[in-house]
Amino acid sequence: MACHQRSASLPSTPHSTESKVEEELQGLQTRISAPSATIDTMCGGLRSLGDIYSSIEAIMSLPSNQIGLSLPLRRKMVEEELDRSLVLVDLCNAMQESLAELKASIQDLQLTLKRGDGAAVQIKIESFIRLAKKAQKPFKKITSTKTTAEGCRTVRLLAEARDTAVSLLESASRLLPKQIGAANGSRWSLVSQRFQKKRVACEAAQLQALERGMAELENGVESLFRRLIHSRVSLLNILSS
Repeated sequence: MACHQRSASLPSTPHSTESKVEEELQGLQTRISAPSATIDTMCGGLRSLGDIYSSIEAIMSLPSNQIGLSLPLRRKMVEEELDRSLVLVDLCNAMQESLAELKASIQDLQLTLKRGDGAAVQIKIESFIRLAKKAQKPFKKITSTKTTAEGCRTVRLLAEARDTAVSLLESASRLLPKQIGAANGSRWSLVSQRFQKKRVACEAAQLQALERGMAELENGVESLFRRLIHSRVSLLNILSS
């Protein structure tokens, strides 16, 4: 699985670092919105987001930026972004819960497949699809919170990273029901009816790969959650200094 890599070193000037982060955000948004995007794409995107947040924190830690973010007008922008970021924190929590349920559902499906109960397999497939569709519900409640943060490029980067993270999680949630496919008329229906040994072995291997993908996605969301909390603490420390 491809992994987006970045150099740990930052460009020599804050301006070049900010420009690099903007380019990375634009590139990431393009990748996750592409019709060919997969769960692997989302996992790689989560790793990229972690790198991006690390770069933004490095920008925030510069003495000049710490002073600038504490100024009254920019302080208000920071406080507003802290409020908006809570939406993403909640989404990460909801996504982690959904992925844990889906991973358990896949494991249950694998056991049912081994037992050779075709009717039970179909029921488990339908259950997985229902859970996958349920994972999309939190995104329907979100209203647009985009901000231009005029005059404060650092806050604007945080806002763009947040928007990209929300888009990534929403795109991942839309991909989840497609991992097995529609219950009726799918290749899984054929497996549940015939249970040919070779096909069962093939589908079992695919389920194992899907379970690994769900686990990696779950780990990626958990890592993003931790990075968000760390970023919020950094901002709060700047405001309290």
